[in-house]
Amino acid sequence: MYTATAIAHPNIAFIKYWGNRDDVLRIPANGSISMNLGALRTRTTVTFSTDIAEDSLSLNGRRIRGAALQRVSALLDKVREMADLLMAASVESSNNFPTGAGIASSASAFAALALASSAAAGLHLDEAALSRLARTGSGSACRSVPDGFVEWEAGTGDADSYAHSLAPAEHWDLHDCIAIVNAGHKPTGSSRGHKSASSSPLQTARVADAPRRLSLCRTAILERDFSRLAEVAEQDSNLMHAVMMTSSPPLFYWEPVTLAIIRAVQDWRKAGTPVFYTVDAGPNVHVLCPARKVASVQKRLARIEGVQSVLCSPVGGPARLVQSGGVV
Repeated sequence: MYTATAIAHPNIAFIKYWGNRDDVLRIPANGSISMNLGALRTRTTVTFSTDIAEDSLSLNGRRIRGAALQRVSALLDKVREMADLLMAASVESSNNFPTGAGIASSASAFAALALASSAAAGLHLDEAALSRLARTGSGSACRSVPDGFVEWEAGTGDADSYAHSLAPAEHWDLHDCIAIVNAGHKPTGSSRGHKSASSSPLQTARVADAPRRLSLCRTAILERDFSRLAEVAEQDSNLMHAVMMTSSPPLFYWEPVTLAIIRAVQDWRKAGTPVFYTVDAGPNVHVLCPARKVASVQKRLARIEGVQSVLCSPVGGPARLVQSGGVV
């Protein structure tokens, strides 16, 4: 029996990943930049054993079957092929934040799965190889492998489409206050949304302008320029949702309270509070601010009608092993 346990953090993208050039390998239409969320985590244990008849998946103590298990098995198949391993595996995973609600649970899930499964199988993958492996399960998972502030190079194929750290977690004391307006599973998952992105007449323009936004975002992070990061992140978020809303069929992830939060954040910034918003594929709103403003921003968000709770997180580190026993 071979087992290992890994922890990975979800991430929030400042420059979004939306749309693929290759749906199977999840090669993105454009590069992206994100920040790991250190207070949120997925913990995953993978055990390969001759006593296991078929792959199994447990999430937060509940047995999972169907498409989710198939995605997990597909990544495990890649690991088994690399390690020349014939055993089935049990996968036990848990999140300390809402799953499938647009808070990048698939990113942390597949980053943790890639690390735990490869370690359990006896592989010693470097960061780039681990990022590439995680990407095949969920595109944004490749960004949850490296440390802190992360850039995913779009690349031209499997070999050069992976993520690397722009700056470590301690580089900039930003916090993400996530206003939860709906903790349930979103009706349309990101994988389906990526496939429809090209049907929007706005996607070509969004992708063409991505290098400019990436450059602005990269510089803002390296120079710790909050105002510049706020401007480009909000623009990029709006562009992605404009593509979603103009795709066929259209995707409307925003709820009325989503827009209410966006407007409130804009008002707070006009009044002098350093704060900005970004929204992933879901209704929940990520509100970024310096550490010194976290308590104030959290209280303000909690007072908005329709906000169920507010999760706050500093920048997080890389995916890491917490147990790698090998043969047990």
